[in-house]
Amino acid sequence: MDLTAEEKAHLKSLIDRGEPLPDDYRFRLFKEPRETELIWPGKTHEVTNAILPFQVIEQIDEPRAEIAHAPDLFELDRATGRQQSGWTNKLIWGDNKLVLSSLKNGPLRREIEKAGGLKLVYIDPPFDVGADFSYEVEVGGETLTKEPSVIEDVAYRDTWGKGAASFIQMVYERIALIRDLLAEDGSLYIHCDHRTSNLIRTIGEEVFGNSSFLNHIVWKFSTRSSIKTTWKRSHHDIYFFKKNDDPVFNWDNEFVLEPLSESTIKKYRYVDENGPYRLSGRNITGSPIKSAKDVDPEWEKTHPELVVRDYLREGKVATDTFIIDIENQMSSVRTGYPTQKPEELLRKLISASSNPGDLVADFFCGSGTTLAVAEKLGRKWIGCDLGRFAIHTSRKRLIGVQRDLKKDNKPYRSFEILNLGKYERQYFVGIDPTLPEKERRAISAQKDEHYTTLILQAYKAERVFQSPPFHGRKGNALVLVGAVDAPVTSGQCKLAIDAARKLGVTQIHVLGFEFEMGLTPRITDEARERGVNLALRHIPKEVFDKRAVEKSQVSFHDVAYIDVKTARKGLEVSVKLELFGVAYVQDDSVRLADDLKPGASKVTVDKGQVVKISKDKNKKVTQEILTQHWTDWIDYWAVDFDYTNRKEIITMTAPDASGRMIDRPQWTGGYIFENEWQSYRTKRDRSLELVSAPHTYPAKGKYKIAVKVIDIFGNDTTKVVEVTV
Repeated sequence: MDLTAEEKAHLKSLIDRGEPLPDDYRFRLFKEPRETELIWPGKTHEVTNAILPFQVIEQIDEPRAEIAHAPDLFELDRATGRQQSGWTNKLIWGDNKLVLSSLKNGPLRREIEKAGGLKLVYIDPPFDVGADFSYEVEVGGETLTKEPSVIEDVAYRDTWGKGAASFIQMVYERIALIRDLLAEDGSLYIHCDHRTSNLIRTIGEEVFGNSSFLNHIVWKFSTRSSIKTTWKRSHHDIYFFKKNDDPVFNWDNEFVLEPLSESTIKKYRYVDENGPYRLSGRNITGSPIKSAKDVDPEWEKTHPELVVRDYLREGKVATDTFIIDIENQMSSVRTGYPTQKPEELLRKLISASSNPGDLVADFFCGSGTTLAVAEKLGRKWIGCDLGRFAIHTSRKRLIGVQRDLKKDNKPYRSFEILNLGKYERQYFVGIDPTLPEKERRAISAQKDEHYTTLILQAYKAERVFQSPPFHGRKGNALVLVGAVDAPVTSGQCKLAIDAARKLGVTQIHVLGFEFEMGLTPRITDEARERGVNLALRHIPKEVFDKRAVEKSQVSFHDVAYIDVKTARKGLEVSVKLELFGVAYVQDDSVRLADDLKPGASKVTVDKGQVVKISKDKNKKVTQEILTQHWTDWIDYWAVDFDYTNRKEIITMTAPDASGRMIDRPQWTGGYIFENEWQSYRTKRDRSLELVSAPHTYPAKGKYKIAVKVIDIFGNDTTKVVEVTV
């Protein structure tokens, strides 16, 4: 080593104090670096290997009534039209790092391999530090800007706020997991813009290796930008990598070929006086064909139908520059999602790098463009996103694709919506979900105090120990914190009501991640009759983000409630949506009014109402309620007419006595919502049906009907009612 005595002493003192060594020593301490390497602060090659079981929360194979399509793709139950076998497409809500790790290491990996392996992944990681994750909702003729969820805000924007290194690490971990999940002949497209282009290519080569880099694609589009301080930006970059073997590349696909120029078209125009004939390959078939330049122009004018143009192919081989405009805002495929990419762009990539029946994926799926195009092109798919609204937007879009394909008598697959549910929450608090139930309960008890303190801190409540079953106090209300891995039940609420009456307390707040279906408004009405004001409030996932808690960005909101009625006629039953109520708050309306400039206005949410707050030139503040009717809050609702028909079975992957990892299927105690009828608003059609189509039951008996309502913010509420036919 070429080090002086002073440098050696300096190094020793740094090591003794446990401090990091300066970068300039790294390459002097080791003779030769093995290869070119990307280095950033906090870099680690460690990637999570968590295996969390997926929970199926909804199954959608709409429409089911007709089955005159796709018998060759998968088996259909002839009575119901439901898909019975083969790959079911997957839309997953959750942190894509945990999702990717669970797909890579868990039992779904075998299902992926059975489906032919993951052949193509397209990702469009968030690279905008602006308002990419807010979205606009139309209410009462006004536009409400829904702010990003704290999960999106903290996970992405604070990542940027910490500098490029944290963004690089985030993308690096996910690309590394994607690489391990790809088939050997799989490929990856990474979409970015000028802010991250230089980083993304370098990260991709770090993970895949320089020899696996295939193309730098430039996507050029029109833009209305009026920037005059530099060159107007009108393109994004897409980097194309392969895993190991050469991937599929369908250069001659109709959606991949580029149109020929007018000069080429003119050059290859032919005329046949005996009738039009097309060219076949390089050979001319049919009657003798004259070159266009030999044809009498006057004759051509009187015989235009005999002029045949043929270009040997439908177009020319595509280059790595795509000229594709973003769809018009009035296009039927536009969802209003701010970062939506054009379908033509994804159609080109998917057509080039996969074949019908192949499995493709998008782990930042946003509004679901990749998934919608994959479905239209006959590919299987997996989609994942962290945003609840993104998942809901994708769900509606994909149902629309199913309906269109069915109308055209074309095949489509069913899809299911999954999440990591309570297992993701257990992971966040440090409980290994692969442990046996008894061990999990023991560890859960040990961590209970830490978990309770965490929730109360986020809720801004103080811890109390003298008033069981309550855990805390906020103002005049006692607070009960529900379990991390189980829904709050009516039994727990009744015990809390009894305890509150004995303590002489009239206000209680019950916090939970999930609540027993149909709990509201029944339990709140019962509490009110007994002189207790009971508030049920959702614990958001954001409580597990320390930064969100420290910044007071965690918002608890009241559980919404649904009221429905059923109408019976023989074996037929229909459902009518009678009422839906929420209690959301987005801004402090008083503070918002104070901050408004004279002549300005702002639309916000206050006490379960969308309101427009305005300040005139004389500084007089007025409020206009825009949600005139409870239906204004509803974006989508659906019905499962036989809710307990399908149990939710998860597969836990855990070691056996010998240490070998095995799968253990088990019932969660819940059921899968099978979407049998739905009505929803679209950008073009804001109407909503409030009465379902009638459902015919196979026999007399008692059935449980589940009704799911999704509000304009993407939050869902479910109620279960019993019907006798």
